[in-house]
Amino acid sequence: MRIGIIGGSGLSESKVKKHPISVETPFGVPSSSYEVEFIDNREILFLRRHGENHTIPPHKVNYRANIWGYKELSVDRIIGVFAVGSLREDIPPGSILIPDQIIDFTQGMRDNTFYDGPKVVHIDFTNPFCNEMSSLLIKTANSLGIKVFDKGTYMCINGPRLETAAEIKFYRTIGADIIGMTMMPEASLARELALCYAAVCVAVNYAAGITKYPLTVKEIVEKMKESLETINTLIKATIENLPIERNCYCKNVLENSSF
Repeated sequence: MRIGIIGGSGLSESKVKKHPISVETPFGVPSSSYEVEFIDNREILFLRRHGENHTIPPHKVNYRANIWGYKELSVDRIIGVFAVGSLREDIPPGSILIPDQIIDFTQGMRDNTFYDGPKVVHIDFTNPFCNEMSSLLIKTANSLGIKVFDKGTYMCINGPRLETAAEIKFYRTIGADIIGMTMMPEASLARELALCYAAVCVAVNYAAGITKYPLTVKEIVEKMKESLETINTLIKATIENLPIERNCYCKNVLENSSF
């Protein structure tokens, strides 16, 4: 069993590179090499979303190459880890959330599909995350005594700038709970290749206008570092409990999706 983990701000600092694998894809080169380690005899391929030294901004990440590379390496399950801003006072910095929905405000700004023609494919994205993996993350967190929010809507914006207070006010009115810059099209590309995809989000700050203090990158990185041990414990235990066979909708998503 090969499982992919894609890490963003801060997470890569907790990883020691082991047996890096480089892949070239029809869509270019992935953000970094895939770093291999083992958890309970299960092969984990870790990818640094922003590159080896965090040099790739969110709107320049080669999402298609990253996901296609996993497919080439026979990975069929991916866990994405994200630092996010909280749009709700009851989700304070340091909170961990397993989202169940996405609102995508990056449409038209990023290469977001493998199906540019002549084959036309319309994947079902009603529920953007693998229910089997998300449910197991929540169940595992509960068994370990790790408090998590078991649902929430992730708002994905293009970046790289942070949001205005007025934008955050608007995003709240349309149902967003947390905000970030990198979940899309990562999640939808995984679905297009019939891969399972789940997310672990860490609220690293309140979004613009929720508090009177200005937002800083230093704050984001420091809060993510504080959560690293908990995140790694949760992901490791979840991977150990994953069934060998996938028992979810994701693997069959391409059936009846094209003309």
